[in-house]
Amino acid sequence: MHIFADFGNFWTQHGVFWFVSIILVVAAVIDGKQLRVPNWLTYPMIISGWIYSGIFLGWEGLGWSLLGTVIGLALLLPAYAIGGMGAGDVKLLAGVGAWVYGTHTFYAFCASAVIGAVLAVGMVLSRKAWHKHKEQFLLILNEVMTIRNPTQLSEIAAERKPSMLLLPYGIPIAIGTICYFGWMGMLV
Repeated sequence: MHIFADFGNFWTQHGVFWFVSIILVVAAVIDGKQLRVPNWLTYPMIISGWIYSGIFLGWEGLGWSLLGTVIGLALLLPAYAIGGMGAGDVKLLAGVGAWVYGTHTFYAFCASAVIGAVLAVGMVLSRKAWHKHKEQFLLILNEVMTIRNPTQLSEIAAERKPSMLLLPYGIPIAIGTICYFGWMGMLV
């Protein structure tokens, strides 16, 4: 009986973070192989977070879960709107928000952004293409500052996509989020 009580206590304190971490690892592997995070993974992640929060934490929990989902979407939608990442990445962070709510989602996003920047720089350096990608970065930054029309920016990004080095952003989301969970002691 004591074993079941220990497991129940562990799940209450850490299980949600382990569950989200496992989904993130699966998403990262798929994104690394296919350059996409599939809907069959993201939509159930979001909906199950809502259901879990509603059943076990009531209306307040459901409200926090919905708010976390919105925060996850809001953090990555601007990059998606201008063609900087795929919709699966946005939905993946929304799924994180559905399970761990807004504050943790925001900090996981911050950690993911740092990891993403490090990985992007590493990819560019490993291919010895610093000058080309520096010029592309400056061009994109200039376009964002001058055009300011998300539809037009998205069209330009789609035209440029075949010549760009693509970072499957599900990988930084997974690494950054899991590192944040670990750093905050949420996994142990």
